[in-house]
Parts: sequence; C-alpha cells; structure tokens
Amino acid sequence: MIEMEVVYSRPESFTPTTTHYCPGCTHGTAHRLVAEVLDEMGIREKAIGVAPVGCSVFAYDYFNHDFVEAAHGRAPAMATGIKRVRPNNTVYTYQGDGDLASIGMAEIVHAAIRGENITVIFINNAIYGMTGGQMAPTTLPGMRTTSSPGGRDVETMGYPVRMSEMLSTIDGTSYAVRRSLHNPANVRKSKKAIRRAFEVQERGMGFAMVELLSSCPTNLKFTPQQALDFVGDQMVSYYPLGDYKVAPEVKALKV
Repeated sequence: MIEMEVVYSRPESFTPTTTHYCPGCTHGTAHRLVAEVLDEMGIREKAIGVAPVGCSVFAYDYFNHDFVEAAHGRAPAMATGIKRVRPNNTVYTYQGDGDLASIGMAEIVHAAIRGENITVIFINNAIYGMTGGQMAPTTLPGMRTTSSPGGRDVETMGYPVRMSEMLSTIDGTSYAVRRSLHNPANVRKSKKAIRRAFEVQERGMGFAMVELLSSCPTNLKFTPQQALDFVGDQMVSYYPLGDYKVAPEVKALKV
C-alpha cells in the first residue's frame, strides 16, 4: 500500500461543517485564511470572533473557537466590550460591507478613533448579498442592483465609500490595508495581511483592519469565474489594493 503525503487539510480552527455559501463566493476563502492564521500563530484557544448580520451571519458554525453574534452593525462595539473585559483574548470581527460600512459605520469609525486593540476582517463585495442584492455603500458607480436597476447614479445616490482610505486618516488606526481574493497570488497576499493584523493586536498596537475585495456571483448574476474577473477588472480599479496606513512600529513586525 502506497502512503501519500498530506499537503492540504482542514485547519484545526475549522469545524467539519458543510458551507451554506453560494458556489463561487469567496467568504469561504476568507474563512480559510483566518483559520490558517489562527492555527499558525497558536492562538485558536484564546480567539473570540464576532459574527455580523449578513451572508456570514453563521460564521460561528465554521470556526472551532469561541464566537458571539452581534446585532446588525454592532460587531465593533461588542468586540470592544469583550476585549476590554478579556484583554488577554484575541478578539476579531468578521463583517460585510452592509454591516460595517452602512448601519455599522459609526461603530467602526469610533472603534478606530478610540484605537481599540481589535482586528477587523472586512469583506467588500460591492453589494448586499443576504437580503437580495440591493445597492451597498460600496456598490460601484453605474452598477446595477435590485435597488438601483438603472445603475448607481452618483448625483442622486452618492459615491461608494472607500473604508480603508477613510480609516487610515484616523489617529487610532495602526493598520488599514486592502487586499483581494480574486486569484491565487492575491489570496496569498491577503493571508499575509491577515497575519499582520492579528500580530498588531497580539502586540497591543491598536486598531487593525484588513479589507478584502470579494465576489458575489449570485447577486451579480455572474458565473463564479465571471465574478472573480469582475473583482479583478472592475473593483480593483475603483478600490486600489495596497497599504493605506501602517504605523512605524507595525512596519517593523516580521511576519
């Protein structure tokens, strides 16, 4: 009998749960990256995640560590309370663009203003996924959704919000970067950014956010590959990838 080397397996931080996400959705990719980082850093047993309201509302089903559910948009506020009561735990939020950049805008901004020592994983797929594909704060100009069937008109509907750029202007932010999940090279870069964001928290350096451009094939009415192409061809041009704020002490981290 030939023994084969295992080169890819489920992280310990994952549960053996069948996904509820649509085929081609990159929430699963983001989950995997977070799980791998928690394992590699050896912090799974002290990690506490905060789930949002949105497609990832059931995130607690997939992670093999403590998780709590926040009211819509209130994940940063709940994470603040948990971290202040349990400062030795690793606390992070996992939020979509509707949860973080719409109803939760005040919470995320003021968590950054206070320099809360939490980690934020922000999924930007430019649309409301769970509730039927309505226009989100991050929907691109001219983009058609169920609530903007003629395309987003910036004169009447306003411009998309660029969260990484906005939060980078706040003194309490130590780390604010944007990455993407549309191809393998960028997935690898995303994992490095997630690792650095958790390292920022472990060293008590303050507020850290990683924004991840993500795909939503179902609501964009694309095939999975078309949805990934949309992220790479359209979203990246409006939401440039890069480091928007990296505090000097964070730059010195070896990850």
